[in-house]
Amino acid sequence: MSELIISNPKIMMGKPVIKGTRITVELILEKIAAGESVDQILNEHPRLTHEAIQASCAFAAKALKADVVYPVEEE
Repeated sequence: MSELIISNPKIMMGKPVIKGTRITVELILEKIAAGESVDQILNEHPRLTHEAIQASCAFAAKALKADVVYPVEEE
């Protein structure tokens, strides 16, 4: 699935995107976080596939496994 995600400085300022599109992993994750269903996202972006959405989530999970501390403010 990782072959579905690319990063090119000439496309969307180098943000990870779905190969062959200008749809960023960030956009997909924001839509999921906002409560949109996979079917809603696919309807809004016909060039996407279920596999591309899964690849986006896997990419994000892998990125978060890096040894980086992400401060979270307590409410």
